[in-house]
Amino acid sequence: MVRMSAEERRESVIRAATTEFARGGYHGTSTEAIAKRVGVSQPYLFRLFPGKKAIFLAAAERCVEDTIQTFQEAAKGLGGEEAKRAMGNAYVEVIAERPERLMMQMQMYVAVAAAEQEGDHEFGEAVRAGWMRLWDAVHLPLGADQGATTTFLATGMLINTLVAMGFPPEHRVWEGLFSGSGAICGPEE
Repeated sequence: MVRMSAEERRESVIRAATTEFARGGYHGTSTEAIAKRVGVSQPYLFRLFPGKKAIFLAAAERCVEDTIQTFQEAAKGLGGEEAKRAMGNAYVEVIAERPERLMMQMQMYVAVAAAEQEGDHEFGEAVRAGWMRLWDAVHLPLGADQGATTTFLATGMLINTLVAMGFPPEHRVWEGLFSGSGAICGPEE
């Protein structure tokens, strides 16, 4: 049996934490559940990360970076409408195939709101910084058009909400979100 390096184990923790936090949220997920999923002890978990908040923020960061990578790969060599359609289709495919990524995103927003109410602004600062990297990753392929970027991300958030609430694809709430080719459209289209 080959031993994992600390970095490989850290990656395992981030993957496991994403799954656990996606299901239970920040407050509803124990570090014990994460350690158990990875197959390590809690003390070992805390050798890799200083605490639960650090684990959550690492999982949140990974979620944002994975989404950015999805958009960048989809839009490579494209611009404007082609980039929008490619990024939209890639995102819809990812959240359909990897629902834990969608749920982790939703948990990130809830965790920020709860932390801010408790006076903890670190969550918000970290998640907002990730959101701005996401904004920039979309903004440039869409021709640095503020309206197009806002519409794209707003439509994505609506899709996140509808998927998270379990609306089936044939439900009327989906009308107008997709063109005949299945690509995400903005409300003006």
